[in-house]
Amino acid sequence: MEYLQAIILGLVQGITEFLPISSTAHLIIFRDVLGWEAETCVDVIGKCVTHPGWSKAAIDGIQLGSVGAVFVYLWKDIVQVMKGSWQAFQAKDWRREEWKILVGIAIGTLPAIVIGFAVKMSKIPLESPLEIAVMSIVMALLLGAAEQMGKRERDFHKLNIMDGALVGLAQALAILPGVSRSGSTITASLFLGLKRETAARFSFLLGLPTLTLVTLVQTKDVLKDTEMIMPMLVGIAATFVFSYLSIAWLMKFLQKQSTWVFVWYRLAFGLAILGALIFGNGKLPNLGAL
Repeated sequence: MEYLQAIILGLVQGITEFLPISSTAHLIIFRDVLGWEAETCVDVIGKCVTHPGWSKAAIDGIQLGSVGAVFVYLWKDIVQVMKGSWQAFQAKDWRREEWKILVGIAIGTLPAIVIGFAVKMSKIPLESPLEIAVMSIVMALLLGAAEQMGKRERDFHKLNIMDGALVGLAQALAILPGVSRSGSTITASLFLGLKRETAARFSFLLGLPTLTLVTLVQTKDVLKDTEMIMPMLVGIAATFVFSYLSIAWLMKFLQKQSTWVFVWYRLAFGLAILGALIFGNGKLPNLGAL
């Protein structure tokens, strides 16, 4: 059963990771509604025992597939930035665009790492459906404002260090459930006047170090549960396939379309969760119990 769950969770993770709608929020809500959470109590001959399940660490672990997908899709961009930055370093040409992009990514990564580490050490729970609903609605409104107010004049070749710093600060907000790493960074990029496709591409590049580091840390934690290793590997493979397809679709979509579809979706998603909580007396329905 865990393998089927892994494929389904990989599908959800892959589709939602790079769309500005929060993959973690969807995985947590999806897991809880279907009753796939870890440490579920099962009655066996009058005794209550636990079985392996999808903890938040296991869910975060399958993001390795998303990391691999973005590396493959943006490999040419990554090589160009690294090669150009090395040449700039050798020539001490600090105005070269690849150097500015690399420094911007490095600076933009720091807030997410520092805040993420602080939250991890504090062990603050970040799986509340209410928080997910509220943040989904808030980020929908901000994305709508960015779509309405953003000038969309600058492309990838006009990025600078300040872009990395400001978008990196926005990325740090993704520690909150329902915010979305790509959602916060694309929103910030649009406010800064980037074109939609450039905003998405820069979002993926800037988020790559943070996503890789966070995923590796979480994977290390879940490896302690040997029963979940094989299901997680299946989930990683499924995530890779659907993440790559999702990235390719989004990049093509944003060349001609706006982000309003994601604004309306996030509003509907957040309101649906709030409705379920209100009519469920503060709890989500558990379809796994049916």
